[in-house]
Amino acid sequence: MGCHHPWERRALKQQQGTGRLPQNSALGPRVLETHSVSRLTSLLGVAAPPGRCSDNTCVPCTGSLMGLGDVISQQLVERRGLREHQAGRTLTMVCLGCGFVGPVVGGWYRVLDRLVPGTAKVDALKKMLLDQGGFAPCFLGCFLPLVGTLNGLSAQDNWAKLRRDYPDALVTNYYLWPAVQLANFYLVPLHYRLAVVQCVAVVWNSYLSWKAHQL
Repeated sequence: MGCHHPWERRALKQQQGTGRLPQNSALGPRVLETHSVSRLTSLLGVAAPPGRCSDNTCVPCTGSLMGLGDVISQQLVERRGLREHQAGRTLTMVCLGCGFVGPVVGGWYRVLDRLVPGTAKVDALKKMLLDQGGFAPCFLGCFLPLVGTLNGLSAQDNWAKLRRDYPDALVTNYYLWPAVQLANFYLVPLHYRLAVVQCVAVVWNSYLSWKAHQL
């Protein structure tokens, strides 16, 4: 999927040809935002060709940032120290990022962009409501028991843990993500949304790792 507006396509072609942001201010703020996001994601190593997000970059990036979130959780929240750090737990979170979070969230953004293809403010609001009203509760309801299963919990213990942790995790989600996603859907091109979300999600991943590994 390319840019939605012809002026955005012309501006991006000019950026690719010169490596500089066009000086014509009549192109509007959306080109400035696209250029800034492109620079950010390229610096993070997750740049994708215009119009799509390569799974070869976005998914490993998600796994790396999930692992980073677990490291932060263990070292800064739980204060385990290097000797007590559970490397297997960090590896589990990396695998979850690559095998579950990255593909599922990236696929959801593509579906959502087809369901609500516009780029106006009202379209961004619709996407945010669908994302937070439908996807987020389902995602958390799958993520928490999946971590429990990988940690060896029985079905009964996993269900009890889900009933205990799910309401608190969902409420915490609503403190952070509606505002982030509203800006993400309105300002960020489709092929950069997963990368931008995962940059913001380092803090969220730390919380999720801590919550998912509470016994």
